[in-house]
Parts: sequence; structure tokens; C-alpha cells
Amino acid sequence: MHRLERLLIVAACAALIGVPAQTFAAPQSEYGQFVAPADLGRFTSVTPGGAGLPPGQGDAIQGREVFANQCVACHGEKLEGVKGTGGLALVGGRGTLGSAKPFKTVESYWPYATTVFDYVRRAMPFNAPGSLSDDEVYAVTAYILASGDVIKFSDRLDATTLAKVAMPNRDGFFTDPRPK
Repeated sequence: MHRLERLLIVAACAALIGVPAQTFAAPQSEYGQFVAPADLGRFTSVTPGGAGLPPGQGDAIQGREVFANQCVACHGEKLEGVKGTGGLALVGGRGTLGSAKPFKTVESYWPYATTVFDYVRRAMPFNAPGSLSDDEVYAVTAYILASGDVIKFSDRLDATTLAKVAMPNRDGFFTDPRPK
């Protein structure tokens, strides 16, 4: 039950016993505001197949600069992660997932490049999530993927090309066969 529905029920019950409804009325701002359709994009997920990817483009050369300005403090100059910042390593670890010491990175673990884009777009940089433009997100995604030898540094990513990137661990996941 939504908050508004609960509020209406409480107000209706109060009216039955003679308590003024405004006693229970919440300020209008408590319910938020209307969101313009153009602003909804930041609240939708990008699917593994690429549905939901926005217009834009970027390459690893551009992404190196974005990374240096926005990401290096937590993820390190060599994308190795910086202890104490929460910034994880982004490259390396390929082939370690079946070992006694798996090393999960974008390169070794993530099955879809589109979900890397989605995560970066919504959650990074840590101190200002969602502040990167779509072009910057394409570029920094390209930089991460190129640094992990998933794509070439000269490859340009956009909604079409990003969805076609085959991640090293793409076949490392399977669909849960149990009934819902």
C-alpha cells in the first residue's frame, strides 16, 4: 500500500470519529514532483542487449582523460584500485574465477559491456554519481574495456557498437532453471 493510500485511509477513519482531516494531511512536497520524460533516462536500466542505451559516443583516448579527471583517485592510474577508497580494480584477473583466489574485475567477471556503461552512468563517480555526460560514459567505458584488452583503443563505442562487445566472461553465467 502506498503512503498516499494509507494517508487517505487514516483521514477517512479520522473523519468518522470527528478528527479534522487536515490533522493528517502531509505537505505537497513530501510526494515529490513530476518528472519530465527527458529526465527519466537516468532512472532506467540499460539491458544486456543494449536496450536503453542513449545517443552518444566515445573512445578510449577520450576516456583516458575522463578517467584521469574523475576516476583515478579511487581506481588508480593503472585501473588497479586504490586501497582505502572503495575503488576496486577494473582490469586483470582473467582466468582466475575458477581458482582458489578469484579476482573479479570488469575484465574478468562482467558478462556484458552494456551493464558496465549502465553502472558507470548511474553510480560514478562516487562523489557525484550521474554527473558524467553520456559521451563521457561511453568514453570511460571504452577506456576501461581497452585497458583490459577487450576492445582496441581506437574503437569508438556508441549504442550500436557497445551492445556488440563480447566480454571475456559472457558465457560464465547461466539462467536459473528453477521455476519462478
